[in-house]
Amino acid sequence: MTSSTIGIAIAAPGGYALDEAALDMGIRRLEAQGVRVHNYYQPAEKYQRFGGTDAGRLAQLNAAAADPEVQIVMALRGSYGMSRILPQIDFQAMADSGKLFVGYSDFTPFHMNLMKTAGCISFAGPMVCDDFIRAEPVDYTLNQFWDCLRGPVHTVRGTAAGNSAVDVRGKLWGGNLAMLVHLLGTPYFAPIEEGIVFVEDINEHPYRVERMILQLFYAGAFEGQKALVLGDFSGYKLAEFDNGYTFETMLAYLRERLPLPVLTGLPFGHVRVRATLPYGGMAHLVSDAEGFDLSISDYPTLAHG
Repeated sequence: MTSSTIGIAIAAPGGYALDEAALDMGIRRLEAQGVRVHNYYQPAEKYQRFGGTDAGRLAQLNAAAADPEVQIVMALRGSYGMSRILPQIDFQAMADSGKLFVGYSDFTPFHMNLMKTAGCISFAGPMVCDDFIRAEPVDYTLNQFWDCLRGPVHTVRGTAAGNSAVDVRGKLWGGNLAMLVHLLGTPYFAPIEEGIVFVEDINEHPYRVERMILQLFYAGAFEGQKALVLGDFSGYKLAEFDNGYTFETMLAYLRERLPLPVLTGLPFGHVRVRATLPYGGMAHLVSDAEGFDLSISDYPTLAHG
């Protein structure tokens, strides 16, 4: 799966490891596969709900990016924390490091601003906790990660009924819906022109999903975009007073209201089975009523960073 020449640095820009023994096991598992692990997260330095103080977490990212023996910098986990250090991150230096940066959820602002500042592609993909510490690792998730980073073309199949026929090309961008909306109106929000947008979230009722997507729409984020692709939106509970307002009815409303195709079925989000997506890679999206194929190319790989 991996090569002895691959160095992975672990940094915690957000939350800390909830199970330190599991983290140690995950590191040993990676090392057993021939990966050199450079762990810049120190459990003793966790602060409040974070993987360190703001200055400490920024220092972890900087040290990981500066390590000459590292090819991949992977977030320890999401939760919250990237927003606190976003103004202090030197994104040009991150891009100049040549590292492949990987994470999702709270890591979304990093993807967006690495692309905005330096035109540099990063990866919405697995994090150390919990993708590499599971007692039973998910083959699809880990294979997607390694296959994507090997390149040169990466393919994701999405299966869902009811998608319209679409055949479009554009650069892929997006991420966690709440984080994208959080950046709106700030210098850190930077949609890619004529792109393909992907979004996901967890524990958000369908009305909140609708509200956030409408906010992006009203803010002009979808102008010129080729398609909106929905990943996983689970963890919510409907109430009796929703009175028939479900995710499906919300989706039907969005499809009537938005000026671009809205597809479902992307295996991405806060779920065990998750694709890896190059943020800023050139994507070709072809869909029909049963699902879609998303092929991504023109992104850095382990062989050609």
